[in-house]
Amino acid sequence: MAGKGVFIGAGPGDPELLTVKAVKYLSQAEVVVYAGSLVNAEVLKYARQDAEVYNSASMVTEEIVKLMIQKAREGKLVARLKSGDPSIYGALWEEIIPLQLAGIEYEIVPGVTAALAAAAQLRIELTVPKRVQHVVITRASHRVPMRGSLKDVADFILKTGAVAVIYTGVHVIDKVVKELEEGGLSPGTPVAVVYKATWPDQKIIQGTLRDIAEKVKAERIVRDAVIIVGESVQPPEIPRSAVYNPDHAHSYRPRRELREDA
Repeated sequence: MAGKGVFIGAGPGDPELLTVKAVKYLSQAEVVVYAGSLVNAEVLKYARQDAEVYNSASMVTEEIVKLMIQKAREGKLVARLKSGDPSIYGALWEEIIPLQLAGIEYEIVPGVTAALAAAAQLRIELTVPKRVQHVVITRASHRVPMRGSLKDVADFILKTGAVAVIYTGVHVIDKVVKELEEGGLSPGTPVAVVYKATWPDQKIIQGTLRDIAEKVKAERIVRDAVIIVGESVQPPEIPRSAVYNPDHAHSYRPRRELREDA
């Protein structure tokens, strides 16, 4: 019988943020391969007792893929746990393409990505009615080459009022601030850094481009954090959304006249 690979979003940290489908597959999988450097090992409590469990933290892509193909060819269900959501910086292409070439069936189960977990912990909405309509998910790096830079993101924020969520940038926070300011953002632009969102040791730091780097260094945060930049962090005003406004009619509700004494 042919086996199957399932790429599962393990969420940002809190095991209770796994989806029902993720828990279902974990409870059924004969083999579990998890990214131990990023995924909270607590999620393994949902795995079946007799599952073969492999920590991929010390493995390279070729070893991970070889293992998944081998176990799937043995007719086993292989659960590959990725931190957050597999489709956001999940190093996914390099694992699914070999499975495709090997003729192995696979599925992707989405998870809660760090951007959304961080917003929830900040108790904010990333979008702001009539003010912030675009959310840019991007990343920073010291060694990994990338197309474009945060200067481009800053320019987009200036032109559109977007909010940016920057992954893998806290270890180069000075570079992040420098590029955003060179791109045109003012030193007073609101910024929040959320370290290990939803984990027990979570930390939240808020400030501006002017002071966020020093605040982050004071807390000695060098990994496992996202940086949120833009008006959504601290909106100057919050206009009312149209969809629930009594003046706004749509197919489910006519326009309403509300009296102040109602």
